[in-house]
Amino acid sequence: MRALLDACVLYPTVMREVLLGVARRGLFKPLWSARILEEWARAAAKLGEEQQAVARGEIALMRGAWPGREVAGDPALEATLDLPDPADRHVLAAAIAGGAEVIVTLNLRDFPARTLAGHGLRVTHPDAFLRALHSEAPDEIRAAAEAVRSEAERLSGEDWEIRKLMKKAGLPRLGKALAG
Repeated sequence: MRALLDACVLYPTVMREVLLGVARRGLFKPLWSARILEEWARAAAKLGEEQQAVARGEIALMRGAWPGREVAGDPALEATLDLPDPADRHVLAAAIAGGAEVIVTLNLRDFPARTLAGHGLRVTHPDAFLRALHSEAPDEIRAAAEAVRSEAERLSGEDWEIRKLMKKAGLPRLGKALAG
């Protein structure tokens, strides 16, 4: 399955790392565009130049680790698309151009099901996306989440219960499934 990851699911570090950890285990193929990555960097810039530099470094590492996952923008296609927020047309255009089956985003209302269905796409929240994958491959999802939890503990110097970390990351249903 090919899934386009919107900027809002790439920027929260834990959420991104869980998603990419799951992708590394072969459960889906992640896609994004240069514009989506730039949105991530601009969002990080709101926390200061240092955070923007960190984001740009992470983006460079991600591009290096995932060659061929960046979808080229298509302004002509964007111009033909109709969404509640015109600023999101580039996301839908990237999903179409990349042959995605799903857009993973926190902004579900910005991508009406009827509009997406006309392009053979659907939209899902990252928590629902990961929870569905957990039902198919619980060991793989657990391994990805545990690796993120372990790294969070290493970086923060504090203990993290998996359910609490996932909840803080906006993935409460996944956290509950992993804790159960």
